[in-house]
Amino acid sequence: MPLPDKKVIYLKLEFKGASREVGRSAVLVDDSIMLDYGLKPGEHTQYPLNGSKPDAVLVSHAHLDHAGAVPNLMDMAPEVFMTPLTFDLAAMLARDTLKIADRKGEDAGFDSMDLSRFMQKTNTIDPDIEFHTHGYRAQFHDAGHIPGAASIYLEGKDSKSLFYTGDINTLDTRLVFGAGDFPDADTLIIESTYFGEDHPPRKEMENAFIDSLMDTLNIGGNVIIPAFAIGRTQEILMLLESHGIGAYVDGMGVSAYKLMMKYPHYLRNPNQLKRAFKNATIVSGRKRDKVPLESSVIVTTAGMLNGGPVMYYLKKIFKDPKSKILITGYQVEGTNGRMALDNGVIENDGVIQQLGIKVEQYDFSAHCGDRELKAIVSEFCDRGTEHVFTMHGDDTESFAEWIREEIGVDAHAPELGEKFNV
Repeated sequence: MPLPDKKVIYLKLEFKGASREVGRSAVLVDDSIMLDYGLKPGEHTQYPLNGSKPDAVLVSHAHLDHAGAVPNLMDMAPEVFMTPLTFDLAAMLARDTLKIADRKGEDAGFDSMDLSRFMQKTNTIDPDIEFHTHGYRAQFHDAGHIPGAASIYLEGKDSKSLFYTGDINTLDTRLVFGAGDFPDADTLIIESTYFGEDHPPRKEMENAFIDSLMDTLNIGGNVIIPAFAIGRTQEILMLLESHGIGAYVDGMGVSAYKLMMKYPHYLRNPNQLKRAFKNATIVSGRKRDKVPLESSVIVTTAGMLNGGPVMYYLKKIFKDPKSKILITGYQVEGTNGRMALDNGVIENDGVIQQLGIKVEQYDFSAHCGDRELKAIVSEFCDRGTEHVFTMHGDDTESFAEWIREEIGVDAHAPELGEKFNV
């Protein structure tokens, strides 16, 4: 008499965002656990596909493209989990999102009641501490991306496991140590932002950045450094401080710094970070007009030139051929930063401005480059990973193809809304 077929247990994955694109990260596991829930900035903000009713949301880090839409889910009353610093930073950004939307008369996608629920429903867990939610065992692992950032390990009732990298960097930066010591997992979901592109050696790139900055100051020009509030502002000030260069710092990066200093164990060198801000001149809105626009260095938000104090300074000097904008991060298509790089124009208060100021880009990435991404996949697959999903990148299909051909493991580059049983 034949034995009955053994019941096959699947891990169900649904990719609600960051599929063959950068931005609005969101992966739904077994219709129950949401990994990140972010937005995609641009001319029109984009959100993950709707219709999800997760029991829990696990957040990798505070950047808006991973955490910015989490308050939108609060009417579902899910449990929310993230590291303590990620919570403080995400709450800061959520309050700012509401403030900006109110000022513009726009809908933020959530209201103050949703924000209050978000604050109440969030559980803060440090990396390497196991926790449980709705029948799943979970653990955060340092991701090396920004302070507080974590990759996520998740194991179901049937012991099927996955590892979600979120944004990850295995190399040390001035601000944080690189990621390492990954757990075994049946399934790997990996970011792909810089697949096919290796970063230049950090020291070499920093030297080129400082040389360009000093050349500009020496001829009386100003250097505007648009920087993401969380991570990039702090790293740039640490670099400037190490070269004895004084700077003005404006925007939310100052508030982010103060939150980071509450959690020094998330930082590689908290004392140097403290020195960097002590030696900088902090600027608030009322004092912006007192910043001398002659041989000055100004580190300010927003990192993609989409709003923020940077637009105030550019309005004053966008025609100045002696000055420079030194862009330090990835620029999403449709943002002012991408337009400045590609076409030499920006939109400022509804006015298209042709830039006379020089624009340069430097690769201060907090993500793995091609070499490191491939090494992560190889390490996981050598230890038994059977399925890999590539997301959060402009060329995820080529990454999945490389994995299939070079490593011989099942790999997919999900389309938006695509579902898988693994």
